[in-house]
Amino acid sequence: MGVLNRLFKPKKQTRSFSVSSESTFDAMLSDNYMKLSDNPEVKMAVHKTADLVSNMTVHLMKNTDKGDKRINNALSRKIDIEPCMNMTRKGWIYKIVSDMLLYGDGNSICHIGMDYENDLIDNLTPLPMQAVTYEDNKKYGYLINLDDTKYKPEEVVHFVMNPDPNVPYLGTGYRVALKDLTRNLKQASNTKNTFMSGKYMPSLIVKVDSLTAELASEEGRNAVFNKYLESSEAGKPWIVPAELIEVEQVKPLSLQDIAINESVEIDKRTVAGLLGVPAFFVGVGDFNKEEYNNFVQTTIMSMANIISQTLTRDILYSPEMYFRMNPRSLYSYNITELTASGGSMVQMNAMRRNELRDWVGLDPDEEMEELIVLENYIPQDLLGDQNKLKGGE
Repeated sequence: MGVLNRLFKPKKQTRSFSVSSESTFDAMLSDNYMKLSDNPEVKMAVHKTADLVSNMTVHLMKNTDKGDKRINNALSRKIDIEPCMNMTRKGWIYKIVSDMLLYGDGNSICHIGMDYENDLIDNLTPLPMQAVTYEDNKKYGYLINLDDTKYKPEEVVHFVMNPDPNVPYLGTGYRVALKDLTRNLKQASNTKNTFMSGKYMPSLIVKVDSLTAELASEEGRNAVFNKYLESSEAGKPWIVPAELIEVEQVKPLSLQDIAINESVEIDKRTVAGLLGVPAFFVGVGDFNKEEYNNFVQTTIMSMANIISQTLTRDILYSPEMYFRMNPRSLYSYNITELTASGGSMVQMNAMRRNELRDWVGLDPDEEMEELIVLENYIPQDLLGDQNKLKGGE
């Protein structure tokens, strides 16, 4: 892969197309529409996914005859610690994931900046996806446009989620699918706010034997209230003419009565299902450990595979090396479970005790570097050499 920073002019016979930016998309909708980035449920789901993926360390791996091993060098540090100037790996990956899920409509693009003097990668700079468009090009497949700048695919790292069936090198997001759901949630929020204000929930209904014209205006109703019902002291009883006024106390409707909670919960679960997060992330239901761990194994690992495979394709030359993201620290388990599983591996001679100490956050101990093994854990070809099997010894 050649990495070039120079710009060039494409041929005139080109066709431009783009994924609608958020501002353009919002302009086509009614005032009742809320931007996806402002919707609380969407924002919670996207944040949780991006936060967890960005917590995963990025390992540079190499194939060997004895299995794949982690490599620590300048390239692995660049990607895992400082992929871009003024950004950490967590912030960088958070930007990539949130772009794919929300702002970039299934796409996130980083420009590859080169340090040509040392022949090293300088920065992998994320592009503002709302300003990016794409252009067909016969020679290069497609070009990426940012303002007046054009990039070839080999000049960028292009992360793609849910490939478009008609344009497979572009991703697709959830904007269209979430449009009606977010509108419903916005309307439900407005209804709840108006309902809870108490404007339409009077605690008393007063029937007055009076002329219709007298009660038709607010001034007339206030006049009747001031004449018969107004009191200067709290708790003071009302004295009203017999058979002229009837006072009835009513129980106001609740959100349960108008069934708004059930519809909101259904919409929230649908939003969670579309974005692949557990429903309790958007405020529905309680935390479930098995559901959370399944979320890590599916949605989080899917995002991690997109990032690691794209980095491997666009950055690495060596066919023996690849990037991998480590999810072990994301799973939900307590220190007892860690100690039990690690202790079993120590007993089977599959782990050093210092590795187990690292699992539970303890510093290494010089006396715990050696491998230990129980008496019966020996190679199969040495089974007959056990002293207890040799009679008289």
